[in-house]
Amino acid sequence: GDLLPSENELSHQHNLNRMTVRQALGELVKDGFIYKHKGKGSIVKYKRESLDLLSFRGFSEVIGETQHRANTAFLRQPYQATWEDDFFFPLSGQEASAGCFRVDRLRYVDEIPVMIEYTFVPDLEIPGFLDLTFINDSLFDTLQLNYHIDVISVRQELRAIPSRDKISLLLKVAPDSPILHIYRKYGTNREGFYIYSALYCNTEKYAIGSIFN
Repeated sequence: GDLLPSENELSHQHNLNRMTVRQALGELVKDGFIYKHKGKGSIVKYKRESLDLLSFRGFSEVIGETQHRANTAFLRQPYQATWEDDFFFPLSGQEASAGCFRVDRLRYVDEIPVMIEYTFVPDLEIPGFLDLTFINDSLFDTLQLNYHIDVISVRQELRAIPSRDKISLLLKVAPDSPILHIYRKYGTNREGFYIYSALYCNTEKYAIGSIFN
């Protein structure tokens, strides 16, 4: 809610020409940090918009409840894989021996890449998984419709890391920019059947949050 100094004041304080200051303020408006009020000037927004992406609901469901447009790009078609030796959550013997299916996706909100999602689905009694067409780009909806598997809980670990190499390119952020790294283990209504995800989140435009009732 604070009022920023005028363009002239900012130019004088920082020894910049007025056009540079005007362009900078325009970028802050575009990124959602400030807004212009006629007759007053540039005002800092109370908070950036938050997307409810830390809940265990699917990405498509969450964004579908907002005024924003969601889009998903598959980085490659879902494929069969083996678990990584240093997998981020302990696996049961049944899971380890069965292997998994990988689903690698890039998630967009209003054409802005906000999340890279690497998901691991155990190859346990889900015949024909690779032949399925995802419903509305939603893994959860697809599992529910075809196998009656519902996600009912989530355990997650979060940390901030610097963005590197491929992650920076996909999220369109500068190298070493801070991003949110999340490991998830989803519980389902099928005993012993868990879904795992590694997420990389770009929070420059939208904060990532959740509402718990």
